[in-house]
This record gives sequence, structure tokens and C-alpha cells, in this order.
Amino acid sequence: MAEPSSCDTFVALPPATHNNRIIFGKNSDRPADEVQEIVYFPASQHKPGEKVECTYIEIEQVPETYAVVLSRPSWLWGAEMGANEHGVCIGNEAVWGREEVCDDEALLGMDLVRLGLERADTAEKAVSVIVDLLEKYGQGGNCMESHMAFTYHNSFLIADRKEAWVLETSEKHWAAESVKEGVRNISNQLSITKVDRGHPEIKDYARSKGWWDGEKEFDFAATYSYVNTARMTMTRSRYCEGYKLLKKHEGRISAETMMAILRDKESGINMEGGFMTTGSMVSILPQDPSLPCVHFFTGTPDPERSVFKPFIFVPNITQLLKTSSPVFGPEDPVKKKPRFQTKPDRRHELYKKHGSVAVLMEVSKEKGDKLLKQTRNLEKEKINEMEHILQSRHLDADQAVNLFSKCVEEEIREYTAND
Repeated sequence: MAEPSSCDTFVALPPATHNNRIIFGKNSDRPADEVQEIVYFPASQHKPGEKVECTYIEIEQVPETYAVVLSRPSWLWGAEMGANEHGVCIGNEAVWGREEVCDDEALLGMDLVRLGLERADTAEKAVSVIVDLLEKYGQGGNCMESHMAFTYHNSFLIADRKEAWVLETSEKHWAAESVKEGVRNISNQLSITKVDRGHPEIKDYARSKGWWDGEKEFDFAATYSYVNTARMTMTRSRYCEGYKLLKKHEGRISAETMMAILRDKESGINMEGGFMTTGSMVSILPQDPSLPCVHFFTGTPDPERSVFKPFIFVPNITQLLKTSSPVFGPEDPVKKKPRFQTKPDRRHELYKKHGSVAVLMEVSKEKGDKLLKQTRNLEKEKINEMEHILQSRHLDADQAVNLFSKCVEEEIREYTAND
């Protein structure tokens, strides 16, 4: 197997953060030509017996689903990361371990992200939703829009206004760790040593496989991994580098700090190459429930040259058209078997404009620097506006309805003026 490479997800909780907030962040590292879209789905009521069609399989629907905003590879049903109306945020990671990954089509880890957001109003409830679905339907299937199989197990970082949870899986077995304060990150290795919740058979199964002798203290990551977790924290891995960046800013971590971490190329967190950072997310989760949560998304590759745009849940939000990819219905090559025989153009409007000026930024440093300065000023303006809302405790819901969409339009105008 090639060196596993995928995403990085971070959370910082008081006292590590500024202004008594929880800060969540994630880079989604995916195939470089894959389009990531930002989409919104309103809360819905569902009839008894209703089914929901996920990426590959159909499962039972629940009576009520919450409103969600998602950053997702545009070919699938689930999401790499997102948030719901109750301030729950989830990001997932590819992980590999001793347990073989099943190629059979089941729920993708990305499907589980969306299902957790749609069905849980707290982080801990999201853990329960995901592990119950894992037990009932399993995880598996190709995680890439290609006839070449790319499969993995999943880990999740889940946060709300009060706490965070790390959930790591190995086939149907799992362990979860509660995070009440400080900083935590996940990358592409199992990392849980202290199990706060776990599959009832994780220890017995490990003993039956000869991975644990039942004598020494049980360590989920060490037992279920095929890499030495002690080495993971010592070497220059993204997991280690990400943790060091969080610790460097501990006590004053803000949304802007998290954006800077996601933009860090030296650490490998802002990934380049055949697999690259195709979308990024940062969320502010105030512990005061009277304040709105603010979620920033790029919807474009490489956060270094992208704009983090704010989204706030309010009533009457409409679909985010300029970050939504074309829909191909039953004719989509993902839906037709054999799957992935062709690959349609899934680029949304923002993605196209962003791509056209990316060439300019590489060809002309002067023009590229000028455009980068303009887009960073736009981003800073929006961050300041969100800070004013949080400090003044006043949110104009009518303006917030189109907050994200208007910022996308402003970003497109900057690109068009320089195209």
C-alpha cells in the first residue's frame, strides 16, 4: 500500500481558545481533480417507513432530520465535513489498521458524517448515531470517483458548544474519547489510547486475534493499528505537526488561528500534489447558547489561495447555487453499474472562476499577489463582521439568509475583475 494520505481535523476548547469558544477546523485532502461543493439541506419531517438513498445503499429514514450545511465531494451523497443547526460539527478521516477493509458497498464514512449531522443535536449523540449505523449497515465501498478502488476505515472528530469526541473505527469495532478542554487533532492513524466509550467486544475481539494479551493496559490505537503509535508522535507526521501548531497557539486560538493552521504548507497540512486540500472548513462554536455558531467554508482547492466564507443557520435559507455542482440524476455514472465508467464535469461556478485565476497567480507573481491581497481583505472583512455579531449579540436574520451566497458573489467578482 502507498503511504496513506488524507485529511486533518482539529478542535480547540477553552482554556486553549480566545473568548470562551470552541473552534473546529478541517482540511479535506482528496484527489486533485475532485470538485468539492458547499450545499445546504433544510430540516425535514419524514413519513414512517421512508428510506434514504445514501451513496451506495438505501437505509431506513428517521422521523426528523436537522438542517445541515455540508462540504462534500460532488459525486456522493455524504460529506467530508459539515455542521448542523444545533452547532454540531463533524469531520472524518481515512484510517487503516490490522483489520482488513471491506470492498463491499455499504455506508461510506462520508455518509456517516452527514447522517450524524442530520440525526444528532449533540456531539455525544452523533457518536451514538454513527456507531449504531455502523453496527446495522457496516462501512465500505469505493471512496473515490474512479474504477480504481480506494477504500478505508474511518475516524471522526465531532464537536458541539460544550465538548468534542473522537470516534475511531476498525470495521464494526470502535472506540470513542471524550475531549472536555484543550486541543485535539486527528489525521490518518488511530490515536485513541484512553477509551471513554467503546464497542462491547473490542477487547475480546483483540484477544481472539492475538493482538492483545489481556494482561497489559488496553490501548485501542496500539492494539488495532499496524503502525507503532509511539513513532507516530515522534516523527514528522501531519498528526504530530498539527498537534504542535495547536500547542503553539494554545490559550489564544481563534478562527483566524485555525485558518492559518489549515493554510500551513510546510507541515503538509495544506497538502499539494496528486492528493491535495480540495476544501476547508472552520467553525466558531460559542459556549453561550444565545450566540450563533459561525461556519466558514472555502468550497475551492488550496486554502492558501481561497476565501473562508461565513454561514449562519437562520430560517428560510435557500440552496447555495454558486457552490452547488450540476446534478445528473439516474444517468450519473456513480449510479449506473458498473460504476465510474465516465466522469462528468462537476465544476460549480465558484470552482470554475477560482480555477481560471489560479493559472494567473502562477504565471504572474505581481498579479497573483495583488489578487491574493484583495481576497484576503474580503475574508478579513467577513471575519470582522462575524466578530461584531458575536460581540454585539445582535444577528439580523434577514441579512444572514444570504450571508454565504453574497460572499461567494463578492469573491467571484474579484476573480472576474482579474481574469
